[in-house]
Amino acid sequence: MGKQKTINQLITDFIELGVFQQEIDPLDKILKTNELLRLLKKEDFQQNLAASDPLPERLAVLDQLIEYAVQEKVIEDIQAAHEILGAEIMSLITPLTSEVNRQFWERYVFGPQAATDYFYQLSQSNDYIKTRSIAKNIQFYFPCEFGKLEITINLSKPEKDPKQIALEKHAGSSGYPICLLCMENEGYAGRVNHPARSNHRIVRMLVNKECWGLQYSPYAYYNEHCIFLSEVHKPMKVEKATFSKLLGIVEQFPHYFVGSNADLPIVGGSILSHDHYQGGRHTFAMAEAEVNFSFPLDAFPMIEAGVVNWPMSVIRLKSADKEAMIEAAAFILEQWRGYSDKEAAILAYTGEVPHNTITPIARRKGTDFELDLVLRNNRTSEEFPDGIFHPHPDVQHIKKENIGLIEVMGLAILPPRLKTELQEVEQYLLDKPNDLADSHKEWANVLKAEKQPTAATVHHIVEEAVGEVFLRVLEDAGVYKQTLAGQTAFKRFIKTLQ
Repeated sequence: MGKQKTINQLITDFIELGVFQQEIDPLDKILKTNELLRLLKKEDFQQNLAASDPLPERLAVLDQLIEYAVQEKVIEDIQAAHEILGAEIMSLITPLTSEVNRQFWERYVFGPQAATDYFYQLSQSNDYIKTRSIAKNIQFYFPCEFGKLEITINLSKPEKDPKQIALEKHAGSSGYPICLLCMENEGYAGRVNHPARSNHRIVRMLVNKECWGLQYSPYAYYNEHCIFLSEVHKPMKVEKATFSKLLGIVEQFPHYFVGSNADLPIVGGSILSHDHYQGGRHTFAMAEAEVNFSFPLDAFPMIEAGVVNWPMSVIRLKSADKEAMIEAAAFILEQWRGYSDKEAAILAYTGEVPHNTITPIARRKGTDFELDLVLRNNRTSEEFPDGIFHPHPDVQHIKKENIGLIEVMGLAILPPRLKTELQEVEQYLLDKPNDLADSHKEWANVLKAEKQPTAATVHHIVEEAVGEVFLRVLEDAGVYKQTLAGQTAFKRFIKTLQ
């Protein structure tokens, strides 16, 4: 009886929270209650039960509902089942796509920020954005000559238990949705090898007269981390149309930046199969970096062009003339695609395999448009099989993965293994019992010799050293180094633009 009363109370509280938050119309209380009973496979319910006073926190209620479902064998006790049921429960308080879009665009009339504020709040309150998981991330800053770099050790995605890993291994692929960015994910229940998306909604919008969508990232790395995605499942490609779309997006949402990953392996993002961009309401160190020197673009006199003071190789364009910006960016991309400079280790092609591309980032500065064009090259060599302009072996103990859009702008996304590994480094530096990974030993020995850490300083020393490694990572990924030879080579390319 006690358990029965508890679950009845949880159901009552969940529905009353929805009414209180104006997510459930009072007329829909019975309907929503019965839908929740169906999800929990519960056939009876104690009516007219008073809600708790005060009402509990919603996610605490959600956790207890999932716990009940596990105890009653409604679902298996694995992460995927928890997430699928959780998303289905939260979908009960999530408006239909049509209503979300109506609300969004009605608010847009009062300003783009009013529209995104609504959608961002909805995406948090219905647990699509995993705020509790994101809060687990370890974050700190590293001030350097280029600005304040941001470091994140990504702990937001829950680790899978062995049972789920085994189930995933034997699970087939349905082919639907085709990928994690397809619009068909909207409202999709999920399965053991595909995330739950019952509470997922996408705002539809036009970008260059094409249907695109706006959604938020479930595991955001920065404020209002969003994704703009094509309605059509087609490969990413950086081309003239890319610049038109990016500038078109910031024209519609001037309080957001938007950027595209590069479109080649090694220097590109993790999902190159679906055309999409990432954006958000966040100012990265690269956006605040000053221009080192300006240069004229003779064919585009209305555009300010310059090289940014940044460890990677960045050309910044600025103008109020959107069409001229698109043309100028396309011209620079075309020149870079075919550019080789053996002295600087830059080859445009190996046979017919292309190596040069660009990571573009757009933002609005008052009435001006601003485009940062980050030059990329994905060539490998015998000395650097992972990539010549990729984190080199001596820093891969911290960061081995591709340097994508977010890292390019100055925010390191580091693997979760570092949480415990860096704790062991601290223990080693203090001559305490430790389980130091071999990959960190040489680095740790240098820190011990040079920094003379104490219990009071060791944590700061390690964080600062990680920041220094990330700076090196960016320098490795830069096609033109911050040296006299590197900048001279950069100027050789710039001459081809004049």
